[in-house]
Amino acid sequence: MTSVLVVDGANVVGSRPDGWWKDRAGAARRLHERLLVAGTSHDAIVLVLEGAARGGVSAGRDGHVQTVHAPRDGDATIVEQARLAAERGSAVTVVTADRFLRARVEGVGARAMGPSWLLDQLA
Repeated sequence: MTSVLVVDGANVVGSRPDGWWKDRAGAARRLHERLLVAGTSHDAIVLVLEGAARGGVSAGRDGHVQTVHAPRDGDATIVEQARLAAERGSAVTVVTADRFLRARVEGVGARAMGPSWLLDQLA
C-alpha cells in the first residue's frame, strides 16, 4: 500500500511566527524545498497552496512532491486530494491544525496530524 502525505501549506507555514506573513510566496517556497530534501516515510507528498503562496511554487510535480494550487478554498482542495488518494487505496495523512478540516479529511478516510508533527520530521 502506498502512503500519501497531504500538506495544508498555509496552516503549516502559519504555525511558526517567523515572519511568513511578509512574504507568503517565499514561505511556501521554503516549505516546498524542505519537503523535497527531507526524508519521510511517505511515497508521495501533495502540497496544497492557496492565495499569495501560490506564487512561490509552480503547480505540478517536483520529485516526490506534487504541488496543487487551490483555486479558491484551500480546505476544499485538501479534502479533494485526500479523498482521491484514499479512493486509489493509499494510506493518507493530512497535516493541518484546523479542527474542522481534520474532521472533514477523517470523513474521507485520512488521518490527520498537526504541523508540529511534520516540522519535527523536517528538522
